[in-house]
Amino acid sequence: MPAFLLSRFLQSAVLLVIVSIIGFTVLNLMPGGPLAQYGLDPGMTMDDMERLKDQLGLNRPIWVQYFDWAWRLVQGDWGTSFRDGTPVLSVIGRHLFATLLLMGSSTVIAIAVGTWIGIRGATHRYSLFDYVATIGAMVALSIPTFWFGLVGIYVFSLKLGWLPAGNMYTIGDGSVLNYLHHLIMPSVVLALVHIAIWSRYMRTATLDVISQEFVKTARAKGVTERRVLMKHVVGNALLPMITLAGVQLPSILTGALVTETVFTWPGMGRLFLDSLGYSDYPVVMGLLMFSAILTIAGNLIADIVVALVDPRIRLA
Repeated sequence: MPAFLLSRFLQSAVLLVIVSIIGFTVLNLMPGGPLAQYGLDPGMTMDDMERLKDQLGLNRPIWVQYFDWAWRLVQGDWGTSFRDGTPVLSVIGRHLFATLLLMGSSTVIAIAVGTWIGIRGATHRYSLFDYVATIGAMVALSIPTFWFGLVGIYVFSLKLGWLPAGNMYTIGDGSVLNYLHHLIMPSVVLALVHIAIWSRYMRTATLDVISQEFVKTARAKGVTERRVLMKHVVGNALLPMITLAGVQLPSILTGALVTETVFTWPGMGRLFLDSLGYSDYPVVMGLLMFSAILTIAGNLIADIVVALVDPRIRLA
């Protein structure tokens, strides 16, 4: 285990360095650069722009800027927002809870519903339910997330008036029920695609386990079908799903970006788009690194959990 963890941490560190280099380079090569917003001010002169570049250290070679940024990042200084002068970590911290709440709730919905659909589809193979679930999964995977969001707003907000069209809560009402009321539609919309993915994988994994000899032996001994399913099939079928949960984390983050924009949810996804619009590169780089760290950590935790629950796997 220690050797495995050390190896994975080293791999993760190298991957983070590569992500940071690519992200930093691409952002600095974008048209207008970090000072693009200042260039839109008619009162901004060339001398003013040069002074800003000097103050922000943008007149140095890009590799010098990168190493200076990376060194401060390692020390815990993620930079300062160009937009309002607030530390980047503080800006991310203000939006972190909203994103984690949305991601967490949608993940729970996706795992619970997707697992149930997958198991039922496998145990009722080629039934009407199985065909409907398969078609529904293909539809969910084929249609963009924002379309589901817009349809949900039109139907459940504008036509039926059951759910709010956006935001995280109603101003003046900070109750838990109010938060949950606003959370229902964005979390379900974000979960739809992942329900489809989980159900397909779970169906395949369940069918694979059902065909194993130990399941046939249990049935031959007279064990009830329900007990066979709960004791022998589901537990083994869930093992590859743990790995899938880690792999799905990047797509959940990407989906959150779209969902937060559609529902004006004040999370990191919406912050990322706003920061790009304002050319607030320190915040954009901070969000990029935070997302990369979260994704790598999720995959590492998934690998460790699989190794701990599956005795057939040994971490060297």
